Amino acid sequence: MDIIVDKLVKTYGIQKAVDNISFKVKTGEVLGFLGPNGAGKTTTMKAITTFLIPDSGNVHVGSYSITKNAEAVKRSIGYLPENNPLYEDMPVIDYLKFVGELQGISQENIYSSLASVIDTCGLEAEKHKKISELSKGYKQRVGLAQALIHNPDVLILDEPTTGLDPNQIVEIRDLIRKIGQEKTVILSSHILAEVEATCDRILIINNGKIVADGTTSELRSQASGNNVLNVKIESGEVNDIYEKLSNLDDADVVDIVDADKSRFQIDSKGGTSLAADVFQLCVKENWVLTELIPVETKLEDIFKELTTE
Repeated sequence: MDIIVDKLVKTYGIQKAVDNISFKVKTGEVLGFLGPNGAGKTTTMKAITTFLIPDSGNVHVGSYSITKNAEAVKRSIGYLPENNPLYEDMPVIDYLKFVGELQGISQENIYSSLASVIDTCGLEAEKHKKISELSKGYKQRVGLAQALIHNPDVLILDEPTTGLDPNQIVEIRDLIRKIGQEKTVILSSHILAEVEATCDRILIINNGKIVADGTTSELRSQASGNNVLNVKIESGEVNDIYEKLSNLDDADVVDIVDADKSRFQIDSKGGTSLAADVFQLCVKENWVLTELIPVETKLEDIFKELTTE
């Protein structure tokens, strides 16, 4: 089920929290939704889930509109908020049964639904335990299970790995990837490495506007513009090497990183790759090339570049 956000606007007083944004999330896609505090990210997610009504614009979840078919939209969405609201004095299976009944699952289907989400979320060994007895990682699994119990076509996950240890993060990340093969997922997180590892596409919002939308590789290309190489050449005179590297046709800027160890950093022009040219130059000059490492722009750097005033 696709999500289409169309010219969405929401204002609080004189501040436009969301300023005429539009985007689409396709079925089977995991979208990473990023933005600094106050950027409009939470407002947008609340509009998608019908928790608030926008001033103008619309959101369609499949064929349903949030303004005309709010109840149908709610039935189509599973939601895991940042502060996972669980009834910790209840056993896992009783809690999930309770949530399933709230979601309108019939008595004849409730047990098959329970079996399905318990299997999907890896809760079989924990299902009779009280939620208070579970680790943080398993509590997050229960939160995902409650979001999935009614088999929604869309999942909205707000900071799903907050407070987890590295092993638990990997487990939840793998689970989200598995779920995302069949459902439309919007994942909000401040852990940029997790977004990069989990999401098919990244959307960054700042001051109520979308400032970037694409895959990680596309965002790197748009943000950095130039390709950067770290080079180490263990023969030849440093100034001579510097001069000849600078004279390469597609070299934009050459920096001497460490003169004693003959380390250089080379920025190329127009996004071209200089790796082959550097290699051929070393062959021609009979230099010993011991390092030729492309430098990738980190997602953190892209985020900072796009969201810093």
